[in-house]
Parts: sequence; structure tokens; C-alpha cells
Amino acid sequence: MRDLSGIVKAYDIRGVVGEQLDADVVRDFGAAFARLVGGPAVVIGHDMRESSPGLAAAFAEGVTAQGVDVVSIGLASTDMLYFASGKLDLPGAMFTASHNPAKYNGIKLCRPGAAPVGQDSGLAQIRADAEQGVPDAEGVAKGKVTEQDMLTDYAAYLRELVDLSGSRPLKVVVDAGNGMGGHTVPKVFEGLPIEIVPMYFELDGNFPNHEANPLDPKNIVDLQERVRAEGADAGVAFDGDADRCFVVDERGEPVSPSAITALVAVRELAKDPGGTIIHNLITSHGVPEIVREHGGVPVRTRVGHSFIKEEMAKTGAIFGGEHSAHYYFRDFWRADTGMLAALHVLAALGEQDGPLSELTRDYSRYAASGEINSTVDDQQGRLAAIKAEFGGRDGVELDELDGLTVNLPDGSWFNLRASNTEPLLRLNVEAADAASVAALRDEVLAIVRG
Repeated sequence: MRDLSGIVKAYDIRGVVGEQLDADVVRDFGAAFARLVGGPAVVIGHDMRESSPGLAAAFAEGVTAQGVDVVSIGLASTDMLYFASGKLDLPGAMFTASHNPAKYNGIKLCRPGAAPVGQDSGLAQIRADAEQGVPDAEGVAKGKVTEQDMLTDYAAYLRELVDLSGSRPLKVVVDAGNGMGGHTVPKVFEGLPIEIVPMYFELDGNFPNHEANPLDPKNIVDLQERVRAEGADAGVAFDGDADRCFVVDERGEPVSPSAITALVAVRELAKDPGGTIIHNLITSHGVPEIVREHGGVPVRTRVGHSFIKEEMAKTGAIFGGEHSAHYYFRDFWRADTGMLAALHVLAALGEQDGPLSELTRDYSRYAASGEINSTVDDQQGRLAAIKAEFGGRDGVELDELDGLTVNLPDGSWFNLRASNTEPLLRLNVEAADAASVAALRDEVLAIVRG
């Protein structure tokens, strides 16, 4: 029996092609998924990696062998696959390893309406079935594969949600990182009063220019330089499967995902006064403050898209944002779409005359460290040491919703979380200014790293 524990993660399937992930394994994943969700069909999309078309075809073979049809949408961003799942009301499978190196690939799965599939909602069963091997269904006709282009409908739907037709002319540099943004951006922005300056739009799963992970500062250096050189109004970078976006202002300075969350939340609350906004516990404390000031209801969750989507469904939230630049919209089947977030930012910019730095200043209230990783042998022991050190201080509040959050009486705070997959502790610090962030960061790291 196979052991697939190394590639079936908490929210998706991901591994090294040829070593952990091959056509035989993927065929069984397809069959197991078809068994889980039943008919009538499964929609399948894939990114630009060399291995993606073949793996998507193998998955389709597994699905059709169970008597379930396949709707193939071909090249797609992950949020385009979610759109197809929502629009067609079908379960879906997206072949991508996001920003991981070329040797990796993976599968993101969803139920009809882009509802997530995680360990507790079907992924564990899929793994168990695939480990055993899934025989073809008996007594049923093999399913059929049809092709359907969803790009035009996807672009039109996003433009219905955010109207940019009345924007002042803008010049925007877009770094697709040789990922799927190079496929979707031209269609989404077609005919709008926005001049797109393309960077690395050539689809190339070997990522010849830089890793397609815009949260790593080294991967947006080219974008920052180009924005300044072009005198552009803004810059936008997408990750490999284009479900996350990262924004830089006209100076080439990064705009934090927390500030983007707050900005988009204010726009969504203007359309739906009193609505609920989800934010994970690592987003800036400025986010819930701004949400309350605009009449909304902020709800704090653990880190991870399954928690965000679960809370959105439970509360009827209109929008949710994470520090990792994932943005979730009720009107997009509660799924995450970086493209829609980017449209909101550009619409807000185009509706007024000032620069992006001025617009986002109101949404950036505190200084932050960003996520800092420390390799440790004893994660729980280090967490306990931090809890003991800070827990006895006057006015300090501890919170263990996700890892350990320590709130200090001066308004500064930090969160320390253990990685689920590596021997790491992840630290995020926020305070009134950069000096205070550095002091608190150094104090915590001295204990964590011994």
C-alpha cells in the first residue's frame, strides 16, 4: 500500500513530480475525488508548469473511470478555477504548486460553489482511498471530457463586481512572475483606462526571473525598480497561480496586506453597511479598528484559508483578508482572489487624484516586523518559555487561539506560532513605531533562539 502522508497536506496535495507525484497516483486521486463528490461532473484547470497538463489529464482519467464527466478549462489561475466551480456549480480540481519551485506540483480541490476541501472535509478520505488504489467503477458508462473556455466570463464577472470604467487614467506595472497572471491580466484589464506595463508575462513554470512569491522582499525588487523607472501610479505582483497579489505604491514602497485588507473592507462596507469582515490574528490591529470606525463588525480567526472560509460561511461575512495577501469575497463564493483585490485597489486609486502612498497612509497605522522564522528543536518548550516570561508581567494579556499571542499594555503585541510541517516558530510583531518593533522582536528572539 502507498504512503501518501508526505504529499497530502492540510488543505491541498503537493509534492515533487516523478518522486511523490506521478500519473498513476494522480489518476487515483481523481477517482477518489469523483467517489467523494459524485456526479454529474468535475471542472479541472491547470497552471503553466510543464507537468501540469499531463497530471490534469491523468486526474481526468480517474474521474471519468468512475462514470463522472469532466469539464476542462485548460490554463487557469486558481481563482479562475474557483470562478468556474461557482459559476457551473461543480466540484473542481486545480493543478498548481503556487510559488513552489518547478520540480513541484499539486492539486487544490473544492466542492461545488468553490467550497474548500481540507483534511476534515474530504481530503483524509481521498488520501485513504488513493493509498489503497481505486478500481474503475463497475456497471456505469465512462464519463466524457468536454472543454470550456472560462477566461472571458471570469474577466467579465470581476469587472461587474468592481467598476473601473470611470477611473482616471492609470499606469500600472504588473509582475506576473512567469505565472498565471500573464494569462489572466490582459483579458481582465482589456479596454479599461489603465495602461499595463507587463513584466514576466511569458508563461514559464521554471520561473527564470525570480520565484513567484511576492511576499518575499527579494522577489519584488524588479517591480519596485520598474515602477520608479516608469513613473507608474502603482505596481502589482502575483504569485505563481495568481490567487495572491502584492501591491507597491508609486514610490516603489510595499503596501502591507493589512492595509489592503482595510482598504478593501471599507469599500465593501460602503456597499453593505454593517457587514462582517474577517481578519486572521496576524493582520494589523488597525484592521479591526478601521472596520469598526466604518460601521462594520470585525471577526478574528486563526491563520489558514479553511478557517477564514468557515467563519465567512458562519457569519455571512462580506470580505476577509490575511497577512499572506489572500483576500476572500462573499460575492466570489467566499473564495480568495488576488485579482479582485487588485481591482479594488486600482478603483480606489482611480476615484481620487492623490497618489497611492497617500491613499494607503490612512490604512497603515502601525509598524510591523513581517513574519520571522526560527528553526528550533523544541517548539512547545520555546512557546512555554515565552509564555512564562511575559505571562507574569502587569497588564499583559495572553491569547492561545493560534499559537501564543501576547498583548502588551502599551498596545504592542506579538504572535508566535509553530509550523505544522517544519521545525519552525513563526514570529510576527506589531508596535507604534519601527524602534519599538525592533526592541520587542529582539527580546522575543533572544528567548526563542536561546
